[in-house]
Amino acid sequence: MELRILSPVPPVAIKKRDQKRMDIDGEEGPVHLVNPGETITTDQQFMRGHGTYADGENVVVSSVAGAVERVNKLLSVRPLKTRYTPEIGDIVVGRVTEVVMKRWKIDVNGRQDAVLLLSSVNLPGGVQRRKNESDELHMRQFFAEGDVVVAEVQSFYADGAMGLHTRGFKFCKLRNGSFVNVPPVLVQRCKSQFHTLPCGVDVILGLNGYIWVNKKLQALVGGNSTDEVDATVLYSNENDEITPEERENIARVCNCITALAKRYMHINDTVIIYTYEASLSYSVKELLKVEVIDTITSEASDRMRMP
Repeated sequence: MELRILSPVPPVAIKKRDQKRMDIDGEEGPVHLVNPGETITTDQQFMRGHGTYADGENVVVSSVAGAVERVNKLLSVRPLKTRYTPEIGDIVVGRVTEVVMKRWKIDVNGRQDAVLLLSSVNLPGGVQRRKNESDELHMRQFFAEGDVVVAEVQSFYADGAMGLHTRGFKFCKLRNGSFVNVPPVLVQRCKSQFHTLPCGVDVILGLNGYIWVNKKLQALVGGNSTDEVDATVLYSNENDEITPEERENIARVCNCITALAKRYMHINDTVIIYTYEASLSYSVKELLKVEVIDTITSEASDRMRMP
């Protein structure tokens, strides 16, 4: 039997192949997905970042499943599913988990609960003064356990916890709507995370993956600006009257967002509108079926690609 000794792949060929794979990691190319243990590159000019480790000399290997990101010569892997990593200025939606001394603890889908200080909220009536003991005793009149709020990331503490604030009338207790949870990596950063859809439904796209879909506050429908609204209205626990048509619109938008998340598509106001319009030929319950999800998300994806 004849034996043939195959020569190894020349190092130059490996280097060219790796350079080609790195070229597709730019903004114009497709996303480069890797699995744990998969070699990203063997080129010594690249440095290791988050989500990678070295296996031997000049071999960069992925430690998580995700998309490869390249910043100059730094390679990192962004996990497909991970906890929310905050940045100052992010708009987040959270749920109050605990009321303690002069602060609220809020679940924002992070590695630990966020902190909202009593000094970082607006008083009813828009009064500008220092908070006193009376305000501390009435903290649950502002936010109680289980309330859903929208806030902005203001700072970070030494232990890594994020500090929030709700100064400004667009940051308030949320009501008149429904809560949707999606992976944080899917929510795109927009000029504003507060959107009003053509169907009359408001959507708050929290960058932490928590999305709130609601009917606009009745106090804002009459044309009043948010600066003229009494803070007591924004801290109210009572929902406005919601018609069956508005309930159906809210449920339809929620199912559309869930459909986009199941197909792992980026979520912004435009793609939500396209998916909503594609879903009008189906009932709200039918939007939970796999074949319907494929149909409406494919149509929305095609419209997003159109020039």
